[in-house]
Amino acid sequence: MNALLTRARRRVTLRVAGTISVMLLIMGGLVYGVMAGQQDAAARREVRVGVERASITSPPPCLWLVEVEGGVLRRSPGAPDTLPWMAGIRGVERDGGTRIERAELGGLEYLIQTERRGGVIRQAALDLRYQIAERERLLHTLVVAGIVSLLAAVLIGHLIARRAIAPLGEALARQRRFTEDVSHELRTPLARLHTRAQLVSLRLRRGELPVEDVDRLVLGTRELGEVVDDLLLSDRLRRPVDLALLAQELAEAESPRAESRGVTIEVRRANGPTVVSGAAPALRRVLSALVDNALTHTSPGGRITITLAASADRVSLTVADDGAGLAPGDPARLFTRHVTESRGYGLGLALVKEVVDGHDGILTAAGAPGEGATFTVILPADDLGGASADPARVVLG
Repeated sequence: MNALLTRARRRVTLRVAGTISVMLLIMGGLVYGVMAGQQDAAARREVRVGVERASITSPPPCLWLVEVEGGVLRRSPGAPDTLPWMAGIRGVERDGGTRIERAELGGLEYLIQTERRGGVIRQAALDLRYQIAERERLLHTLVVAGIVSLLAAVLIGHLIARRAIAPLGEALARQRRFTEDVSHELRTPLARLHTRAQLVSLRLRRGELPVEDVDRLVLGTRELGEVVDDLLLSDRLRRPVDLALLAQELAEAESPRAESRGVTIEVRRANGPTVVSGAAPALRRVLSALVDNALTHTSPGGRITITLAASADRVSLTVADDGAGLAPGDPARLFTRHVTESRGYGLGLALVKEVVDGHDGILTAAGAPGEGATFTVILPADDLGGASADPARVVLG
């Protein structure tokens, strides 16, 4: 995915930078062309006015005049030795009319206009060195500006590409995250169903009629459907949910797996209502992930205790085990997605954290190496949570 996004950013950057560069090149060409045209028009106007009106003894700056009358040639004071341009004079003598041409004389470029005015042939030569120097300066400025603009265009293109590709990256990240969440959330219910199905198959081979196990199998498939629906729904309805009932149902559903691992699951419920407002499938996944994590890290002969307690405005649910425990520093990092996976706790704890946060709750973890782990979920109690239930103690395993 990163390689795909990188290629997309590069393509957008190149296209944006290329478009901006072409626009700047066109603008620079237009500026240079307009300036060259204006200079050429000004030079033609100056030599024309020089031929028509200028005095040969005091011509305008950079303009030199030559007159030929009766075979006698006169030049402006200080005119270069390379002037006059005899080709223009001979052409006018031969053909008449007016000749306007560019000529390079003595390493300098001139715009020269020659025409006959009565019995006099007048020639005006404009030194173009300053106009050429101005064009060169403009060209150098445009080149430097073009290089700077190209770098700016690349930077702008990169920024635009990042902004343009960011939604795609977020969408791909959300898709990957959703796939990870779905695969993880379905793993535990499927494993539970598989264990239950194996138990039903074993009892059927023995000639028994495991009606209760079949009923649990049906209940498990219904819960699996609820998990799928909960993952696909963007708006989850909040309803009163009895955490004690969820804990008891989950303990019964996990009893086959616990028995196969030699682990005992115990549910303890204190006085008071244990009803919260939330999405039952999501809260069931929270409890399932915590119990699954405890089963994974509890050795045969161990015990998992689910304890529920209620206060005036809060309900707490604690899942404790006497397994391998937590390493120093784990409680502060367990609920980060990549950290949990690298530490061997799976993606479930990170998802538990997200669900608990979504229910305005608090999730904590405690434990030490070899002393087991304790995870506590504290949720706001439902205001219409119903009457208190009697204390109960259920031991399965």
